Amino acid sequence: MHIDFYFDFISPFGYFASLRIDELARRHGATLTWRPILLGVSVMKVMGSKPLMEIPLKADYIRTEAARYCRRHGVTLGRSLDAAPMNPLPAARVFNWIAQTSQEEAQAFARSVLRAYWESNRRLDDPEELIAAGHAAQLPESRVRDALENPDASASLRTSVDTAIAKGVFGSPFIVVDGEPFFGVDKLELVDQWLACGGW
Repeated sequence: MHIDFYFDFISPFGYFASLRIDELARRHGATLTWRPILLGVSVMKVMGSKPLMEIPLKADYIRTEAARYCRRHGVTLGRSLDAAPMNPLPAARVFNWIAQTSQEEAQAFARSVLRAYWESNRRLDDPEELIAAGHAAQLPESRVRDALENPDASASLRTSVDTAIAKGVFGSPFIVVDGEPFFGVDKLELVDQWLACGGW
């Protein structure tokens, strides 16, 4: 069994899912690949929708759902959902570039960025903050700077995002188990059941 985990760094629900997806895969003996998406491309450009926190009625529900999730799972957010999001492009570019050679290092980098952003409310679109996050993930500064400055890294991210959209990925988190798609952190329990019995 294989799991593709699609996420955007600025998605709170993608962050929630990132805290559980590794254990879920381990428990079922599934291989796992983290993959970046950009909600600004999939949601705003392709789907023609607004960011969730700009949609009347839905924004109020999202605040309630996020707070409820945090209470249930003991998660503390260090930033408000209403705060202006960072530009996720630099972090996604670094993550995707590192993932070309090492999923393990890329995942460590992603976890470090997500913690700094969602727990410590740091601006991870600042190159120095990204370098610090890379250092916390035991990545040398040169690896992070290369990803930020190398035009091939930018092209690689565009390809990855376009490929995700072509496969029907439209939000964060989006989980695909051997071709079967699941959208939303609330689907993790369903993914758990699917993996346990091999689908239905």
